[in-house]
Amino acid sequence: MPADIAPPQLSEREQLLLEAIDRERLPRHIAIIMDGNGRWARERGFTRIKGHKAAINAVQSVVKACIELKVEHLTLFAFSTENWKRPPQETGTLMALLRQYLRMEFKTVDQYDVRLHAIGAIDQLGTGIQKDLARVVKATEHHRGMLFNLALNYSGRSDIIHAIQTLYKSGKDLSQLTEGEFNQWLSTAGQPDPDLVIRTSGEYRISNFLLWQIAYSEIWVTKTYWPDFGRADLYRAISDYQNRNRRFGGI
Repeated sequence: MPADIAPPQLSEREQLLLEAIDRERLPRHIAIIMDGNGRWARERGFTRIKGHKAAINAVQSVVKACIELKVEHLTLFAFSTENWKRPPQETGTLMALLRQYLRMEFKTVDQYDVRLHAIGAIDQLGTGIQKDLARVVKATEHHRGMLFNLALNYSGRSDIIHAIQTLYKSGKDLSQLTEGEFNQWLSTAGQPDPDLVIRTSGEYRISNFLLWQIAYSEIWVTKTYWPDFGRADLYRAISDYQNRNRRFGGI
């Protein structure tokens, strides 16, 4: 049995926001587009790299908060295929920070029964990070707590194309293909679609993230840059989600 995560010392504001959440109506799957590291750093006179380093604290805070709430699935958009357009020094630092995070957080995901799942073109990443990911994925594959998807070298369009190519090679009769069956060929196979998508930094776009899966997701945008995103922001997003009327095209 997983250990219950020790609740942190919450501020009065965080406690009030947490108490406003209906634990019986939590989103099963929360997906987050983590954005604004560079702008956070620039506004403080720091390098972009320092912004990425600061972002690790936000990741740790959100992962632990979701474990505490018993959210079933969490997906974080850590690195897109388009991010390779950035300077090599920055992308190299991002990969190094990811490896550092995996080593730091292994104890947390192991202790609290979290299962790590990496989605994206993982085979195109460096050998070192592939090994680190494989080690944590293997070590947590039998866990039954929160499923933590880390989207790395990920593209929503490529996810769909890869599913189609795999289906074609399987010899399946595509003329009878249903949406439900197609879901099982995506990188998130077996998981519910995200109920809530959070985007930080105030940008109103989805940036090629889970394009098929978020067709009916509720989207919550905050101007807060990712390094400053904390429990209060997560609680506000969930409360806002719970106040929405999800009609899925109906009345």
